[in-house]
This record gives sequence, C-alpha cells and structure tokens, in this order.
Amino acid sequence: MNKQMNIGLVVGNRGFFPGSLVEEGRRRMISVLEGMGIKVIALSTQDTKYGAVESLQDAEKCAELFKDHADEIDGIIVTLPNFGDERSAATALRLSGLNVPVLVHAFADDLTKLGVESRRDSFCGKISLCNNLVQYGINFSDTTLHVEDPESNEFKQDLERFLAVCRIVKGLKNLKIGAIGARPAAFNTVRFSEKILEQYGISVETIDLSEIIALANAFDSKSKEVTRELEKLTNTFKPKGIPAQALEKMARLAAAMRMWVENNKIKALAFQCWTALEAIYGIVPCAVMSMFSESLIPSACEMDVMGALSMYVLQLASGTPSALMDWNNNYGNDPEKAIMFHCSNFPICFFDKCKMSYQQIIAGTVGKENTYGTCVGKVAKGPATFLRLSSFDTQGTIVGVIAEGEFTDDDPKTFGGYGVAHIPDLRQLLRIITQYGFEHHVAVNKNLVKEAVKEALEKYMGWEIFSAGHCDCH
Repeated sequence: MNKQMNIGLVVGNRGFFPGSLVEEGRRRMISVLEGMGIKVIALSTQDTKYGAVESLQDAEKCAELFKDHADEIDGIIVTLPNFGDERSAATALRLSGLNVPVLVHAFADDLTKLGVESRRDSFCGKISLCNNLVQYGINFSDTTLHVEDPESNEFKQDLERFLAVCRIVKGLKNLKIGAIGARPAAFNTVRFSEKILEQYGISVETIDLSEIIALANAFDSKSKEVTRELEKLTNTFKPKGIPAQALEKMARLAAAMRMWVENNKIKALAFQCWTALEAIYGIVPCAVMSMFSESLIPSACEMDVMGALSMYVLQLASGTPSALMDWNNNYGNDPEKAIMFHCSNFPICFFDKCKMSYQQIIAGTVGKENTYGTCVGKVAKGPATFLRLSSFDTQGTIVGVIAEGEFTDDDPKTFGGYGVAHIPDLRQLLRIITQYGFEHHVAVNKNLVKEAVKEALEKYMGWEIFSAGHCDCH
C-alpha cells in the first residue's frame, strides 16, 4: 500500500583507507536498497571518486544533487564502508538543506582482514561522524548494532524501521485533518488546540455537520457517486436486515464526505457521530467511517481530532488501516488485559467477522430506526500497537503515550466492536494515561510499530512520547 520510497545515499570515504572497500560497499548498499524496491539517489562514480564523499567539493556536489531531488527524497542514509571523512559527510547534509530523517550506517570489519590493505575502521569512523552531526545540530537515527553488514537481518529490520520513520515524518508535513461537526458537549475529553497543531504544520479543516447533511441530501440516489458508495457498502458488509432506505442514506453520506475530503485534500478526519446525525438524518455513520478508515483515510468518532492524528501516524508507520478504541473494561482480575471497545466503526480488516447492525446505546435515545449502520464483531487475534497523541495546551506542545501488545482469543459477551488486549505493564501504562490526563480514546494498529513511531515523533518532531518504563508516575 505504500508508495515507492526515495532515499538519498551518502557514501563516506577517507583517502588513506582502501578505496576498494568503498567501491564494494557502495555497490552492496545500493543493491540491498534497490532489492527492497527503494529508489536510490546518489552520486555516480563519474561525479566523484568511487561515487563517495571525502572533500568539501564532493560534499557540495552531493548537496546539489539532493537539492535537485528535494521533493522526492524521503530520507538519507550515510554509509561508511571505511572510516570515512566525517566533516564532508556532515557538510553534505547541512548544505543540502533537507529536513528529513538520517540513518547512520557503518560496515563491520572482518577479524581475518585487519591488515592495512583491508581494514575498514568504520566502527571508529561512525563515532567521529556522529560527533560532527551532533555539533551541526543534525538529528539522526542509529542502527541496532554499531556496525552491520547491509545484507544482514539486523540491517533489514533497521531499514524497515527507518523507512517507517521517513513515512511518518513526511506524512506529517503540511497534513490536513478534517473536522466534521462540533465536539459532543459531554466530551471535554477530546478538546485540542488547533494553534499548537499549526505550529507543527498540521492544519484542521472544519465543516458544520448540517453542511455535510445538506450535501448528502442533494445527491440523486441514482447518481454514480451514490451508486458507487452503495456498492462498496454492500460488498464490504453484506448487510442483512438493514432497511434499504438506511443503506441509501449511508451511501449519500459517504458520497458527500468523499467529495469534501477530496476537494480539501483531507488525509484523516474526525466526525460528530452522535446524536445530531441520528436525530436529523436518521443513521449512524459507523459503517461509512469504517470504509474510509479501511481505504486509508482514518476516521475518528466523537470529533476526536487528536485521535484521528494518532490513527494516521500508526497508518503511516505500518501502511495498514488504524482504528480508534476506548480503554473500556477490565478483564476479570488480569492486570495486563483490558477490553477494547467502540460502538463501532473499526475498519473491516480488524474483525474476525463483522456484521452491520443498529447502535444499541444511542437507540435508547433516538430510536432503533435511526441508528442503523454500526459495525459489530470481535477484533481478530494478533499483534497491535496503541498510540494516543494529545495537545498539552498549557505547555504548548504535543505529547503521546504508546504501547505494544496483542489481541487475544478471549471472547467476552458484549456488543459493538470489541477485543481483549494483552499489554505488558498495562497498570503502569494506565497510570501514565490517568496522571498526565490522556484521553480515554486510543488509536490502534494491527502491527508492531512502536519503535518507529517513537523515533519519528521524538527525534524528528520533538514530541515527548511516554511508554511503560518511561515515567515516574506513582
């Protein structure tokens, strides 16, 4: 689902170390990157000696190359096949002016090849390079091991994590989140600061719920837009016992939302899902929101803009849909399990099996006939990452809390969308959530992407991200 990644490559060299190692190292690194479907933007062997950077002139050529491809480059890898010239590599990054993630990699020496003609000393050179990057104020990421062969499993995992970091950082630039409707009066929980988001280049596009309803009502039921959305609904949910009129209203709503999303280049959205829509329009938007999330436009309920942002970050990291859930119930006496719940609008890929139904909670207020369209089922077993981002308004910043765990086979007897999550150190995590005032909503993704998310948000966005073991809460 992810677009091709474009990586700038800086190959370091120091002249009195073996040049053959640079030729070989450059070739091996490019082979590994291209083998993973990555487009490599690097100096050629005609541009500089070995296509490497070892002087100010080389650094200037590299910087110009990167400037020419500034709109393409998602991140930069600096690789050291030998000790490398640390100043030149750092200068190339500085002169390029690119504000993208940087991964520092160094080749491992062979214990049988430590003679003058074959030793790398990249182990030491990496320390010198990183020292210069710190002096230059350039943020960078490290590999799991200090030195790694590019063909190793360790480097492959590091590269995949780095690519996720790059997707997050790039995806947050000039991001636009849609906000449909007003915050439900009872939900002080989901207050947020548009101005703080704007400081980080994230804008919020608002529209009144009445305008979306008016757009939905204006569509002809036989229009291609409504017909297309109705087909998606029926193919996705195979609804049984749902009135045709309710399904048509869902299709109209989906068509109206999609038009607004596309016209305004919205990447994620939050929706005023109750109770005005049910009282005025006569459905719940859950199934429609589920389809948007499934198609990689995360849709958060209860006008939770920061929840939508959290969903989007997890989606950028994994390339797969995210959901928004409540930390809802204890699971008996197990301190490391919780029932995760919403009414629900989870993307269809989250479920073991799912059916469309009516919303039992709101039905008591507005009547069953006005609440068709909710997604009911159990979340499938498997790994998961949980993320909550919040605007800490009095501190003027964005802060988050993150955890990894898994959904289990446990099947409590309940309604809506639900699943039992097992999360190590859950008690400490809940202390962080309560003591720092995080919301009861949490974004969830069915992949393990905690490290990439923390790296991207802390190192490159400057946001503090708490996790169990990372806090002195008592």
